[in-house]
Amino acid sequence: MDTTSSFIKSVTKRVWSPTQRPFRVCCHNRDTRKGVTAGTLEELKEKALLLSLSAVSLSLVCEDDGTEVDSDEFLMTLPDNVMLMALEPGQTWRSQQVGLTGAVVPKAQDHNKSRTGRDIARVTFDLYRMSPKDVFGSLNVQATFQGLYSVSANFQCLGPKKVLREVLRVASTLLQAAGHLLLTSAAMIRRIIEGAELWQPQRAEYAARWH
Repeated sequence: MDTTSSFIKSVTKRVWSPTQRPFRVCCHNRDTRKGVTAGTLEELKEKALLLSLSAVSLSLVCEDDGTEVDSDEFLMTLPDNVMLMALEPGQTWRSQQVGLTGAVVPKAQDHNKSRTGRDIARVTFDLYRMSPKDVFGSLNVQATFQGLYSVSANFQCLGPKKVLREVLRVASTLLQAAGHLLLTSAAMIRRIIEGAELWQPQRAEYAARWH
């Protein structure tokens, strides 16, 4: 009976397992960022614990406004690849400091020497992997212009199977286009040859009439 019950629980868990979704997690000081996939809040916390080897438990908040993610229902409302912050016990969320021009200044750069110029643009590149099987990883680019306008773009790279599938699809399209080009060229050459063969008897007939 115990074996049957364990088997039923295992099958039920596989059938009703939640869909894996991509998230990004950063540490308290925003120095370490990592892409993970999880289906539940508990699973996401377990993977976020890998960012800190000393932490036993942690909480997750939205990196942009500090809203705590406290339930699976709220987690499902968040978009894919949303940035979350992992907080250890005793740590609190802090917003990124803003400089005089309005551009976001990371905490690690607070003690840099003062600059005499004015920032025109600030570009941040975030390279991460959603899965260990990813070939190149994904890239998030965020740019701020004069502290007023901010744009971001997320480039998700494909896994090895999808990359191979896309390469084969492009190669198939190119070969198909080359085949059509060869068939069209062959038909045009044949018409030219047939036209030349018809032109020769007509030319000989006209020459005979004149003589």
